[in-house]
Amino acid sequence: MDKKNTTIGVLLLLAAFALIYFSPRPVPPAPVPGGENAAPGVTATPGSTTTPGSTAPGAATSATTALANTAFAAINRDSAEATVTTLSNDFIEARFTDSGGALLEVAMKKYPAELKHPEPYVFNALHADPILAFVNAPGLDRTALYQRVSQTATEVVYRTVLGSGLEVTRRYVLSPNSGETTDPYQIRHETTFRNPGDQPTQAMPVTLALGTAAAPKDKADHHLLLKTSFSTNGDQHFIPRSDLEASSGFLGMGAHGSKPSIVSGGPLTWAAVKNKFFASIYTGDKPANSLITKRVNFSSSPSENNFDYGISAEVQVIVDAIAPKAESALTGTLYVGPKEYRRLANTKAFKADQDKIMDFGFFKYFSQILLTLMTWIHGWMVGISPLWAWGWAIVLTTLFLKIVFIPFTLAASKSAKRMAKIQPELQVIREKYKDNPQKQQQATMELFKTRKINPVGGCLPILLTMPFFMGFFTMLPSAAELRFQPFLWAPDLSSTDTVAILFGILPLNIMPLLMGATMVIQMHLTPSPSVDNAQMKMMKFMPYIFIIFCYTFSCALSLYSFVNGLFTIGQQLVINRMKDPEEKPAVAGPGGKVIKNVTPPKKK
Repeated sequence: MDKKNTTIGVLLLLAAFALIYFSPRPVPPAPVPGGENAAPGVTATPGSTTTPGSTAPGAATSATTALANTAFAAINRDSAEATVTTLSNDFIEARFTDSGGALLEVAMKKYPAELKHPEPYVFNALHADPILAFVNAPGLDRTALYQRVSQTATEVVYRTVLGSGLEVTRRYVLSPNSGETTDPYQIRHETTFRNPGDQPTQAMPVTLALGTAAAPKDKADHHLLLKTSFSTNGDQHFIPRSDLEASSGFLGMGAHGSKPSIVSGGPLTWAAVKNKFFASIYTGDKPANSLITKRVNFSSSPSENNFDYGISAEVQVIVDAIAPKAESALTGTLYVGPKEYRRLANTKAFKADQDKIMDFGFFKYFSQILLTLMTWIHGWMVGISPLWAWGWAIVLTTLFLKIVFIPFTLAASKSAKRMAKIQPELQVIREKYKDNPQKQQQATMELFKTRKINPVGGCLPILLTMPFFMGFFTMLPSAAELRFQPFLWAPDLSSTDTVAILFGILPLNIMPLLMGATMVIQMHLTPSPSVDNAQMKMMKFMPYIFIIFCYTFSCALSLYSFVNGLFTIGQQLVINRMKDPEEKPAVAGPGGKVIKNVTPPKKK
């Protein structure tokens, strides 16, 4: 029976492995003109536009495709007549357009679009609207050509006049490379509405685009991290792109079709749209009323490739009624840049908890502590040896944690060792009182008391370390600092360390295999309190199950687990060499009472 169960377990593992690696995967589309990697000033090929919520030209009409793909906003093509104005500092190149008087896109000078290529990553390169463009506002939106009033190295001003005579001026100021109260990725925005007439205007709602986020084009499928988010009343909320897609639910429960948009109520302290590493965050001086989340189709027709879809966000704000000869203004600060926790946690430049955009989840405090520690160690390592500095930062952070938790892990290991030693005696108790569970429990507890063993002593110390492991688990894969950072053979710590493709389809990832090897060695070195044969075999399979689950994890997370395992192996070797005081076996007596044999005194 045991051999049969083992065979079934192996077959299930192989089936899971095959399901992961032989099932269809989304593939990044080929670069298109005006795409993420387009050169500065290059715009997409002019073409027809569609309004949000409609399908793109050439949409398929099949019922299945329509269910999955009809509810999206199409990419808008930029006017060939638009003039692009560029403001730049050492960190970004912000490209503004007079088509809507808004921010067309932002190039990140410190972050390349692709590994080993110098072209910068461009946020909002493919988009439904330019950032901070008015949406669906005739005369003000992306189809309206504004007049560029002035331009300096750090400022650009646009102006237009509506048919009603209302004057609209849009001013953008780029932050310097350094400043106590600003960040170089921030842009100050001011839109002023002036009423030159003799009659007051009514208050009107307007909608501002926050940009469109696309999945970074690398070998990992990061479309799952495309989200919009907002902060209201001190709480942060996140809306993944999948919420807009058709879903069959769980066993039919919660099933729904595609949604054209999701509207979230305010007041919103800040609102954002983001992918795995970058975000556009708008913080208005006055709270916005609501956030509108939409799915964007980058292709000319519905597609089953997840990379063909992005996510966009819009905020709705109210322009107050304007008295004659008076004016009203919408003002705020826009951040378009990397999701660097240390940067966003600077309370002088970011005063509204914008660092919560990191979305570390339940273990966010542990993630923040670990990322802060890792960043500090990285700064120290750069001064010593810039080569592989982030990789060594992960190694040293892991070792630091292991050293801090040595007392707890020693207690857990010693407890496991003592539990393993008394297994024969526990088995005697089980056999003797197999028909009387109450007496069996009483005798077991007496044995623990006699041998001074805490039955949960091996669990509690491990539970203390779990939040830090989960903190690493949620922090490492989405830390922008690790993007394209090499270590040993791995070219990118934020992705898998694939060194070859076996049989043309199976990636060979080294670090997860090393991690699994340490788990197997730990399994053989750590005393097991169980004597159940089936349970022992299942425990032996656990490292291989973990390898399968962790095989596509980022190299950074696998590196942490590998170093953690190496340290644990060394620690266990030391513990196994430690000698415990010898005790004579305890025998369970009548009524479950344990009688301890006393070693006779030595003869003189």
